[in-house]
Amino acid sequence: MSGHSKWSTIKHKKAKVDAQRGVAFAKYSREIIVAAKLGGGDLSSNFRLRTAVEKAKAGGVPNDNIKRAIEKATKSNDTENFFELTYEGYGPNGVAIFIEALTDNKNRTAGDLRSYFTKYQGNLGENGCVGWMFKQYGMITFDNGLNFDKIFEHAIELGANDAYQEDDEIKVLTDPEDFQTITEGFEKLNIKPKEASLTRISENTIEVNNVENAKLILKLMEKIEENDDVQNVYSNFEFTDDVEKALEL
Repeated sequence: MSGHSKWSTIKHKKAKVDAQRGVAFAKYSREIIVAAKLGGGDLSSNFRLRTAVEKAKAGGVPNDNIKRAIEKATKSNDTENFFELTYEGYGPNGVAIFIEALTDNKNRTAGDLRSYFTKYQGNLGENGCVGWMFKQYGMITFDNGLNFDKIFEHAIELGANDAYQEDDEIKVLTDPEDFQTITEGFEKLNIKPKEASLTRISENTIEVNNVENAKLILKLMEKIEENDDVQNVYSNFEFTDDVEKALEL
C-alpha cells in the first residue's frame, strides 16, 4: 500500500505552514466540535473525539483552542449544526477527486466546490460517480524513530492489514471496523501513535504525463484543500517522473 496517496505526499512536501495555519486550526476545531456533540466531551469514552484532539495537537493547535472547541460543543446552546457530506468529481486529465466536508451551509459548500472545478477544467459530479474507487481504511501513524520491525509485528498481531514506512513515518493500515481496537491496542502497549484517522485509498491510479494538466490538478487540489468546509480531499493521479521533475516535486 506504500505510495497510496500522491496528493498526501505532495502536500507534505509543499506545506506552507504559516499561511495554512488558520485554515488548519479551523478544520481541526470543527472536527472536535462534531465529535464532542455526537459522543460527549469525555476523551476516555469518545474515541472519535480523542483521535480528533490528538490530530489537532499534532497539527500544533494550542490546548486552549482545543478546550474551547469541546466546551462550545458540550456547553453552548447555539452551536452550529454541521453536516458530514461527501462530494465527487473529475479534475483535468480525467483524474477522480473525492471530498469529505463538514459544513453548516450545504449550498455554500457545493457552490464553492463547483466554482473550483469549473475554474480548473474539471467538473463536480453526482454522488457515486467516483466514490467507488476510494476504499476507506484506518491509518495509524508513528514516528520513524521507533523500531519498524516491532511496529510491524504488533500491527499484524492486533489484526492490521499492513505496516510500512513512507514520508519518514511508519504507517499501519487497518479495516475501518478494526481501527479503534487496533489503535487502542497500541496504546495499551505504551506505543503512542503520532496520529490516527480514517482515510481513503484509490483502487486505481491515472498517470499524468502532461505538465500543464499536472499544474491544473495541483491548483485544483490546493484550492479545495483551502476551503474551510473541506476536511479531506483524495485523488487518484500519479505523475510521471519527468512531470515531477518539471514541477520540482
